[in-house]
Amino acid sequence: MDIRELAARAEAMKQSGRYNCCQAVAAALSEQTNMTEEELCQLASGFCVGMGNMEATCGALIGAVMVAGLCTKGVGTVRAARNISERFKAKCGGAITCKALKGMETGKVLCPCNECVRNAVLAWGEVFQSDN
Repeated sequence: MDIRELAARAEAMKQSGRYNCCQAVAAALSEQTNMTEEELCQLASGFCVGMGNMEATCGALIGAVMVAGLCTKGVGTVRAARNISERFKAKCGGAITCKALKGMETGKVLCPCNECVRNAVLAWGEVFQSDN
């Protein structure tokens, strides 16, 4: 699958209601890792809704960075995380926290969850050039 297909898969997973944002991204990218989709979903289960209170980083972005850590085997992951984060932020109206993305203080939604999920996978793909 190319990166656009993986992004569409992640978005469909999120829309199904069976995956949170972090799980959808991690599971969609599971073939890029040595972990199963189920293991990644378990690992990602607590990283949604800005870690439960909308105050923290978007779960979709966290999922992409988790997979980056597995792909880099922990070497150079900080650089990859920064690059993914910058690309995600550019795609999502300049924000990375769940609260800002959902417009909790401004009333203006910058990026709905399904788009955050898609954008996180696309940002990961831009960094890892995974257009299989």
